[in-house]
Amino acid sequence: MIRSKLWFTCAAMHDPVSPVVIRSAVIGWEAKYRQVNLTIERTFSGEELVQRMKGWVTVNPAEVIHIVKKHGFLKVFEDNSLVVEMDKEEEFSALEAELSERFGGQVFLEKLPKG
Repeated sequence: MIRSKLWFTCAAMHDPVSPVVIRSAVIGWEAKYRQVNLTIERTFSGEELVQRMKGWVTVNPAEVIHIVKKHGFLKVFEDNSLVVEMDKEEEFSALEAELSERFGGQVFLEKLPKG
């Protein structure tokens, strides 16, 4: 398994940034006729997290998601950071090349050490 961090260029600061989940989303209900004391707490999926970068980064996140899905998948890792996972080194190289071709230096990968 090959894991890499996905970096975007911040639209405001022009520095490399990668989204992390600070707090899980908490969803509850408002009932019309009674009080409902139920909540669901969950984190975003990798795709949801990237999609929420729209407007904050210099590229269209939907295009990044489309390209990544051809070679691997987006995942929120145990430490709440975003990673791309692939099975083979060839997939990593192909994804890295396609991101570079399409976005230049605006989106890039940083391979994580195996561990």
